[in-house]
Amino acid sequence: MKNLRWWVIALVALATVINYIDRQTLSVLWPFMGHEIYPEKTDAELKEVYGIISIVFLFSYAFGQALFGKVFDWVGTRLGFVLSIGIWSIATVMHAFAQGILTFSIFRAILGISEAGNWPGAAKANAEWFPTRERALAQGIFNSGAAIGGIVSIPLIAYLALFFSWQAIFVIVGCVGLLWLIPWLIVVKSPPGSHPWITEEEREYILSGQKNEIKSDDGKPVEVYTPTTGQLLSHKQSWGVIIATAAIDPIWWLFIVWIPTYLVEVYQMDVKGLAIYGWVPYLGAMFGAWFGGLLAQNRLKAGWSVNKTRKFVISLGCLIMLPALLMLSNPGGEIAAVLIMATILFGFQTSIGNVQTLPSDLFGGSSVGTLAGFAGMAAKLAAALLIYLVPSLTADGNYTVVFIIGAALAIIAMLSVLVLCPKIEPVASKSGASAQSADSI
Repeated sequence: MKNLRWWVIALVALATVINYIDRQTLSVLWPFMGHEIYPEKTDAELKEVYGIISIVFLFSYAFGQALFGKVFDWVGTRLGFVLSIGIWSIATVMHAFAQGILTFSIFRAILGISEAGNWPGAAKANAEWFPTRERALAQGIFNSGAAIGGIVSIPLIAYLALFFSWQAIFVIVGCVGLLWLIPWLIVVKSPPGSHPWITEEEREYILSGQKNEIKSDDGKPVEVYTPTTGQLLSHKQSWGVIIATAAIDPIWWLFIVWIPTYLVEVYQMDVKGLAIYGWVPYLGAMFGAWFGGLLAQNRLKAGWSVNKTRKFVISLGCLIMLPALLMLSNPGGEIAAVLIMATILFGFQTSIGNVQTLPSDLFGGSSVGTLAGFAGMAAKLAAALLIYLVPSLTADGNYTVVFIIGAALAIIAMLSVLVLCPKIEPVASKSGASAQSADSI
């Protein structure tokens, strides 16, 4: 089977589309189902209930990033995705049986923990199935699944609501994830080194291009370094990845959660207006995911080092976001606002695909999923904090302070990579580095 690696990443991208449809189902249906579940509550009280359920989801999502980072390292990519998407699909179906805030929070927590596995799993699949020169493009394809999920989820779920009850819709979208397991189990039988369908040419291309090795001063290969969790967190490069992810990711969640509220509050947009304009920012995100991956691949093919390429593309994405976030304080109209949002999410996706490849650029073996999981957990905790603060920061309907915070986060993300990752290359153990220094003395 030729180009098997691209089939694998296509399935991961499809899983990400399903991931976003499943998580967005509640937000689209809540204005209707909320009144059915709580007929005595006002609109403001229903927003409070939904806010509580959303915070439960985000904190569970943060915990799930670290948990599933370890799970993927323990059981491997194939079984890790089976557990992640299998559990989150069942949790989505269980929403149909929720009766109130407690049961919704329980099912939402299970959904958050299991959906979080998609990201460390994708990082591990990328490191496993792609050579270094193609990883940013593969990550961009995977990330475009998030943008496509954002584009299609609102109109799709609204269309289903014309024909089915909210309970039936949760069952339908949950079963789609379970159906995804069939092609995944058929296609991804094992890693590329032992997969029975892969051509020898592709196997050699993948494995020879992803060797995570460094060489000593005399040119001899140094044994691959797979640190323990404690050793992993002792390296400043790990903290560069964690801080960069924790700084940049809340920008995405800021718009994921608050785009409809912002457009309604600032421009008095109705439901029809949201349907017309609300998907535009995600279009920018989709193009940004492709652009960031293709640009990185182009530079690597042109002979740039991984270090120069990653830093250039990450910095470019942050520098695109910076002025756009400041411009959004006073865009002038709703069309300009959604176009600026599309620019911001374009810059975000340009950067984030390369940020997410850093764990596999810096470490090898079981460390990749662990570092990706810790970075994802930090990102979701930071996103939850920002989302929690937005209502108080925008009480007067002015979002300027929020957008200034977003611009500051873009700067922090860029600087954390430039300063804490002085050279993006496989990290050597500190003891090994010390021994080499002693030998040279």
